[in-house]
Amino acid sequence: MNIPFRRAARPARTVRPSRLPLRDLVSEALAGILQRPARSALTSVGTVLGVGTFVAILGLTATASSQIDERFNALSATEVNVEDVSREQNPYVPLGFPADADRRVEQLNGVAHAGVYWPVELGAGTGVRAAPVGDGAGSEQIPVVAASSGVLRAAGPTLEQGTLFNSWHDRTRQRVAVIGAGMASRLGIGTLETQPAIFIGEKAFVVVGIVDDVRRKPDILLSVVVPRSTAQEVWGTPRGNAQMLISTRVGAAPQVAREAPVALDPAHAEYFKATPPPDPKALRNEVGSDLDQLFLLLAVICLLIGSIGIANTTLVAVLERTGEIGLRRALGARGRHITAQFLAESGVLGGLGGLAGTSLGTLTVVGVAVARQWTPVLHPAVVASAPAIGLATGVLAGVYPAWRASRIQPVEALRR
Repeated sequence: MNIPFRRAARPARTVRPSRLPLRDLVSEALAGILQRPARSALTSVGTVLGVGTFVAILGLTATASSQIDERFNALSATEVNVEDVSREQNPYVPLGFPADADRRVEQLNGVAHAGVYWPVELGAGTGVRAAPVGDGAGSEQIPVVAASSGVLRAAGPTLEQGTLFNSWHDRTRQRVAVIGAGMASRLGIGTLETQPAIFIGEKAFVVVGIVDDVRRKPDILLSVVVPRSTAQEVWGTPRGNAQMLISTRVGAAPQVAREAPVALDPAHAEYFKATPPPDPKALRNEVGSDLDQLFLLLAVICLLIGSIGIANTTLVAVLERTGEIGLRRALGARGRHITAQFLAESGVLGGLGGLAGTSLGTLTVVGVAVARQWTPVLHPAVVASAPAIGLATGVLAGVYPAWRASRIQPVEALRR
């Protein structure tokens, strides 16, 4: 019996799934970008501005913080105030500061200048005027401050005309005064060549100096400053509202604040309350933290605006390239290939924008620092991470448009 021979059936050929190698993905993304260079450039502008603003803001914040450090060290960290609280300890003590308070404190190590001052309590109806007119006519209610010569030196004044009164004026009880430039204008005093005088009530004081600006105690510019000994002779000793201003060298303020009460009165150091400057490190850290948070928020807003611009442009590109997407799908491209292509395009745009924005932000920081004569400060981590932030922004902005592109069906796309 012959049994017919049958050939074994060949296995059916399976269709291999299409692949999109990384090299092809990059080339397709670059081709899509270079196909419309103007649109691609405009699309990346948002990322350029966002990343550039991010780098510039953080760089300028760090640069400004370093300048704040110098200001704290130069001013706040070199000033000590001592208040006379003797009336709280002993109601029979009219003034806790001794007559030679300036000399005692200036002998302390680290002290540059020191002086005692207090606001003069004028009688009712007593004002300041520039002409010897009786009955208070033409007078103004201008504050009068009694101060030793050390106060004016500690305030760091800039003179417009004349000079400051010194220890000789204070020791000999001269009736002289120092006023601010604005006060001189109010009183009609334009020059000191004629030795003008002002009248506090019926008492005449020769103006020896006009101050244009001060580094400390700006209220001096709004007052008439007279020697301490003269004020005591004319208006009497103050009742517990005197203070001392001390300017120190950098780093000496805390020590001076501890030693000043003992130097003023070793037997009754409790008569004085010394206030050292605030901790400059803690204060500048708080200021720097506030600036960092504020400007970082602005940078994030700029990046968000840039990502929205990339998302909108990429979505429009998806709608315009529907036919191309359908053809690719018809030729075997999978949905994830389309997704990867558009994510690569938006990522490349974001990365290029991040590089350009980093360069722009760095140049902005350096330019502002040079113009203001500052030292530019840029953290390496910010410069290194900025292009990566641009890349991540571009990828995230392209997620939705890429997903929309992958959902387009080939038949519907080819019909359009």
